[in-house]
Amino acid sequence: MSEKKILIVDYDKKSLDKMASLFDSYDFQILKAADGQEAYEKYKSEKPDLILLEAMLPKYHGFDLTQKISTETKGSLPIVIVTGLYKGPQYRNEALRSFGASDYFEKPFDEKKLIQSIMNLLQDETDIEEELPQPEDVKKILRQMGPEASSSKKNKSS
Repeated sequence: MSEKKILIVDYDKKSLDKMASLFDSYDFQILKAADGQEAYEKYKSEKPDLILLEAMLPKYHGFDLTQKISTETKGSLPIVIVTGLYKGPQYRNEALRSFGASDYFEKPFDEKKLIQSIMNLLQDETDIEEELPQPEDVKKILRQMGPEASSSKKNKSS
């Protein structure tokens, strides 16, 4: 996996640094932001591959920021929300369904599950890009198959 950029957003410097340290042994470029406005600006300028953010942020609430970025990227940028406030399953469902979050964790959370979720989200993105054939490749394959490929389809449907 090539070096991916992860933007981590948290208003509490201690929590921000702790979250960033979870990725020390991985080949990620870590970007940091302390509030929602700074996070939005870094998202625009740095083009991260994933955003990991605290729900409660100054200057731009995490849910609202998630919705804005999710709308702008048509859901193609994974956004994982972390929160220290327990509000029950309806809050998680709202984050995922209404605001476009890719995953949602409440503190304290299992660090291994968070890392696994992030790896899966980043892997899915890579797999999709690598697996889709380019239009010129499809045309080349069809030319190589020749007219007998299309006539054999006709014979089978008869």
